[in-house]
Amino acid sequence: MSSKKEKFASFGIATKGIVYFITGALTAMAAFGYGGKKSGSGAVIDFIAKQTFGQVLLILLAIGLLGYVFWRWYQAFTNPKEMENNTKGTVKRIAYFISGVLYCVLAIKAISTVIGSNNGGKSFTTKVFESEYATAVALIIGLGLAGKALYELYNAYSGKFKKDVESAGIPQKAENLILPAGKVGHTSRGIVAGILGFLFLKTGFAGNANKLSKTDAFGFIENEFGNIVMGLIALGVVAYGVFMIIKAKYSSLSVK
Repeated sequence: MSSKKEKFASFGIATKGIVYFITGALTAMAAFGYGGKKSGSGAVIDFIAKQTFGQVLLILLAIGLLGYVFWRWYQAFTNPKEMENNTKGTVKRIAYFISGVLYCVLAIKAISTVIGSNNGGKSFTTKVFESEYATAVALIIGLGLAGKALYELYNAYSGKFKKDVESAGIPQKAENLILPAGKVGHTSRGIVAGILGFLFLKTGFAGNANKLSKTDAFGFIENEFGNIVMGLIALGVVAYGVFMIIKAKYSSLSVK
């Protein structure tokens, strides 16, 4: 990969970290009574749009998100890690592609907000969940999120994540930050993905499938376990954002 492409991908990885950082921070603030609100990626765009120079920030966010899309699709189609063409490798590459699609949708939302094309029309996902395929889509998403939850927890506790960091040759100070942030972050991300997957499966089996987001997962945590637990998990999401931002700085970790 050329230096320019590598920098574009790293910018994308850092942008993803910023989205998670703001998502977690707003939710944690709501949990501990400092303003904020339970948030997902869409709420982050709305939050940024209301800030000073919000339009400029959204343009930068969109560019960064497209950098992440580029990296995920680069992984999917060129296989830079030379994964074997077996079931495991194929599933990973499909997951990379789907991840790129999701962040592409988020980038489009950011761009649409800037140009003012959000005119009250229904989004593509809303239309899907109002179609006859809503139940099947909810069940597929639920199963996918369940798998993602297990993968995130595996990343946090299998030792593979730690081994990857330690073998990257990054400065010790950065390693001391990225190891705990990554472990806590992957854990919280796994919990949120697992709960969101459960909610999709629940609505799917009940026959009333609906579009859900991290906001719904945080709402479930708050209702079932209280503000403190929601706040702690949200802080874990902040940690994941920090992990991604630090990771983006070192190409040996981010785009190897």
